[in-house]
Amino acid sequence: MSKFDEAIATYEDALKNTLNISDYDVDLLKKVAKGLGPSIYNKDSSLVSTSDQAELDRVKTNFLIKKLGMSDSGSLDAAIKEVGEAFGSSNRSKYRAVFYYLLTKKLGKESVYASHSLLKGIQ
Repeated sequence: MSKFDEAIATYEDALKNTLNISDYDVDLLKKVAKGLGPSIYNKDSSLVSTSDQAELDRVKTNFLIKKLGMSDSGSLDAAIKEVGEAFGSSNRSKYRAVFYYLLTKKLGKESVYASHSLLKGIQ
């Protein structure tokens, strides 16, 4: 099993067992994880610290605004807060790929990753 497949298995486990989400889109999860590049293999960068406001600001600016093309508004902060609460404040394993996946689903921005599906048959 590749390191990427191991990471995806970890994220699937978090979705199923930590967040109690059994109906998830594994293809979208993989696309989000691939979009994060090598950061998913680094312990520190693979996690989101919801207690660090600078970290949450980076999630909003770099992911929601730049990657997903959202406009800065209070709804972005509310979405980040809601996803963070879904993990629970005592959970220190808020995987960035899962966090971003949940934000993508919550904000209905799956289409940002849809253009990559044309390449699926080529890989």
